[in-house]
Amino acid sequence: MAGKIEVGASARPDLPLAVIVGAGGMGMAIARRLGERYRLLLADCDGGHLEQRVAALRHEGHDAVGLICDVTDAAAVGALAHRTAELGPMRVLAHVVGLSPSMGDWRTLMAVNLVGATLVADAMLPLCAQGTAAIFIASLAGHRPPPEERIIALLDRPLEPRFLDELQAALTEPATSSLAYQHSKWALIRMCQRRAPAWGARQARIVSVSPGLIATPMGALEFERQPMKYDLLAKTPLQREGTMLEVADAVEFLASDRASFISGTDLLVDGGIAAALRHA
Repeated sequence: MAGKIEVGASARPDLPLAVIVGAGGMGMAIARRLGERYRLLLADCDGGHLEQRVAALRHEGHDAVGLICDVTDAAAVGALAHRTAELGPMRVLAHVVGLSPSMGDWRTLMAVNLVGATLVADAMLPLCAQGTAAIFIASLAGHRPPPEERIIALLDRPLEPRFLDELQAALTEPATSSLAYQHSKWALIRMCQRRAPAWGARQARIVSVSPGLIATPMGALEFERQPMKYDLLAKTPLQREGTMLEVADAVEFLASDRASFISGTDLLVDGGIAAALRHA
């Protein structure tokens, strides 16, 4: 006899799984978009916040579950991979976790934005199959001129035990949160590029997306605390901020079969500001 059907659950066991790491404003915009075609596993370090976000998704009709995960904790990331394997197969990984310069110090930003992202990428690789796509949210800041070669050599090894200590000791400029943001996002783009062959060996893809000035709560905080961002806005060719929905559009495309030959690259969603600055 068949099991009793659960009423009111919006369960869609027939859909593939999308893992969304980060339940902030942009993470939720991406979750809602992917939730139209995928079951959702939403991860965040704040349990209360996560519970509210998952409840909202379910209320809207999405098949969603949550898992508390601190991406800087290897054991927590391992638990995320284990839960993903239980719910899988995983078709999409959208890594949206990231701190802006006003949200922490140099060490915290490097740990969350680079160490955490690398832990997630490496933990999820064994779960990839043909057609899996991973999209990591980077930043326009990652398109600044590259750091010195000796800094790059360290940034390429974020999972080594003394990574943060050695990197900070190697700096010839103050270890500010703004510097951490630039270095971490530059290294994140490079991480996705460097891991493309390993993902390709499993017929999977890994890419990054670099938003420019996007209207998010985190972005509003940066405008408040870093007025120079208004200068960037004035120089943006499209003369406005982007929206979280426009970033979700890009992620949705990159996750789809329409992007089946796109891997190991970065997509700027920035209204043209990177090009404007490069050719000013």
